[in-house]
Amino acid sequence: MGLADDAKNKAEELKGRGKEAAGSATDNKDLKAEGQGDQASANVKQKVTDAADAVKNKTNDVKDKLTGH
Repeated sequence: MGLADDAKNKAEELKGRGKEAAGSATDNKDLKAEGQGDQASANVKQKVTDAADAVKNKTNDVKDKLTGH
């Protein structure tokens, strides 16, 4: 995972915020809802990325302990 995934997720979240704001400004409920959905999707993806990174780090910790590093 990593930095590239974090950047993609942040970009998707910002795109969603923009859609939501545009939908609010123009009273377009569909666009606003789409923006909220984009943000929710980005947040879920970020949580998955964070969890995968945590597992990878723990795996590396165990490996280091077993190899004496």
